[in-house]
Amino acid sequence: MVLCAALLAACGDDAVQNITTPATGARIKFFNFGVNAPSVNFFAGDQKVSAISSTDTVESTNGTASGGAASGGFYQALNAGQYSLTGRITATVDKNLPISTVSTTLADGKFYSYYISGIYNTTAKTAEAFVVEDVLPDPTTTDFTTAYVRFVNAISNSTPMTLYAKSTTTGTETAIGGDVAYKSGGAFVKVPAGIYDLNTRLSGSSANAITRTAVSFNAGRVYTIASRGDMTVTSTTATTRPQLDNTANR
Repeated sequence: MVLCAALLAACGDDAVQNITTPATGARIKFFNFGVNAPSVNFFAGDQKVSAISSTDTVESTNGTASGGAASGGFYQALNAGQYSLTGRITATVDKNLPISTVSTTLADGKFYSYYISGIYNTTAKTAEAFVVEDVLPDPTTTDFTTAYVRFVNAISNSTPMTLYAKSTTTGTETAIGGDVAYKSGGAFVKVPAGIYDLNTRLSGSSANAITRTAVSFNAGRVYTIASRGDMTVTSTTATTRPQLDNTANR
């Protein structure tokens, strides 16, 4: 007991961490929504911020595949500042070649999402990309009896679209904001917790353009529904067809 007391005393004040202040820096998610894009790792400047774990000493040639989110869809922490954000090929051929680049400034305490988007150019080996700020609901005023949902449009050959959520219980349909153009995101909208069928409609149209059924929105959670794919694909099974991705922000 005396020895334990001595060890605790030796720790001094540094043994107790102060966790009452919020973490500094910016937070950002990374998505590879480029149609037919190769798998990538994401970089902030020369700093790699996403990768697939390897079971040996050789770096994995796998990365975030087309249609996927890096790091399981979780936010990455970066120091506030100006960055050149890139998605770089992970395969042995063209290893670390950037296919998409966005120069942007990340502010302290704010949240962002980076999307590789559009249709991959196999000749130039490039895709488009954009960054949107994730203006999350204020935790001090959040209504934890409802969910919050927004829509991001990552389809390059779409016209502006509105996302609609139809309750499978009541049949009530709610517009999640208004029309959202390519490379843009709408504001978060409160939606009663429940299961919904989701549809997007092109500006001025009453026809459903993209559909996803039976999506659960839990109370107190915050979600982004993002469109991806190629609007010219009519197959219901092709991986390049227009689809709606559901990712929790909080």
